[in-house]
Amino acid sequence: MNSLASPSPATASRSETLSGSVRVPGDKSISHRSFMFGGLAAGETRITGLLEGEDVLRTGEAMKAMGARIEKADGEWIIQGVGNGCLLEPVAPLDFGNAGTGARLTMGLVGTYDMATTFVGDASLSKRPMGRVLDPLREMGMQVVSAADGGRLPLTLRGPKRAAPISYRVPMASAQVKSAVLLAALNTPGITTVIEPIMTRDHTEKMLAGFGAELEVETDAEGVRHIRIQGEGRLSGQTIAVPGDPSSAAFPLVAALIVPGSDVTIENVLMNPTRTGLIDTLMEMGGNIEVINRRDAGGEEVADLRVRHSDLSGVTVPPARAPFMIDEYPVLAVAASFAQGETVMDGLDELRVKESDRLAAVARGLEANGVDCTEGEASLTVRGRPGGKGLGGGTVETHLDHRIAMSFLVMGLAAEKPVTVDDRGMVATSFPEFFDLMAGLGAQID
Repeated sequence: MNSLASPSPATASRSETLSGSVRVPGDKSISHRSFMFGGLAAGETRITGLLEGEDVLRTGEAMKAMGARIEKADGEWIIQGVGNGCLLEPVAPLDFGNAGTGARLTMGLVGTYDMATTFVGDASLSKRPMGRVLDPLREMGMQVVSAADGGRLPLTLRGPKRAAPISYRVPMASAQVKSAVLLAALNTPGITTVIEPIMTRDHTEKMLAGFGAELEVETDAEGVRHIRIQGEGRLSGQTIAVPGDPSSAAFPLVAALIVPGSDVTIENVLMNPTRTGLIDTLMEMGGNIEVINRRDAGGEEVADLRVRHSDLSGVTVPPARAPFMIDEYPVLAVAASFAQGETVMDGLDELRVKESDRLAAVARGLEANGVDCTEGEASLTVRGRPGGKGLGGGTVETHLDHRIAMSFLVMGLAAEKPVTVDDRGMVATSFPEFFDLMAGLGAQID
């Protein structure tokens, strides 16, 4: 999305029952990595089910700028990769728009190449800190040639003539930091080790192994993961079927729970245990979510979810669950707004550095729509109103954040009064089909 475009508000109104079967777009995390690993591997990679949102397509353009050939034919993406160690220096800055995952992972990918790479993004991405990724890359020999204040975009990196392997203990629960170091290790001689005290989504490890990287994961007696990867190995093209994104499935899922009489089936949803924190939490709240047709798809578990309207009750969400549902807290807060009692969410530090300060954005959006909530430094407590009585009627400032926009449009479907978001444009970054999909279920969004 062009951050200079005129805002286009959207309003969601109380809807009749939602019903039907839907299939959400491919998982965003796996889609980013499919373009990256396919572009880096030798030979041909074929991808079906790719999320064709703006964020992922920016990653594809970045890989093309560094030598990969990427085209779409008959619903399938076909990539001719350059081979590990053979990326080309891009002739122009890599523009990642709003894509934090794409930018941070690509910094890792290019950080150990003896070339200069410039990263730019939109107004939202340019506010997001990059230091957590740059710190370990510096240890491997990378230099930050230039950067905006606080290590933000626009920034230019230059890799060393020969990178040094490191052993790096990730200081926070961040799949992006872990992945950036593992990607940097691909072009680094020797063995690089990432030590992960708190497990985060493990798509990078699984997919690298699938592409042929020499990688092993060991979990010690304290539950700390040690991920070791041998650098300068060969990656080979693969065939990938991307499962449905649980973060996108969250929106029709919560909508079905809070709109009376609803019965919705969401097909082909990724059920990797590092991504199902929201489903676990909603079930604890009394959500009627039936997991059916569990199956394996390319090394990942997928399933269909049948979701019916439910009377929810507040819960205390364990802070340790945060890494497994960090993107879903905004829509969980919406579900909690309709629950009986109090829902306490803690361990939310990471929400402060997402596409927006999501913690503050959620709290302000709730307050604007009559929800009693308390925002802490890393926590949010929501006191719900069953049935949505008295809720709604406000306008939510989205701060160019797609998940804030979609979460509060879901709220409007069950609130007593309509809910408006100030801009719908950025929804295309992760879920281009959102409006059509929700309308097909019966949602009233204008």
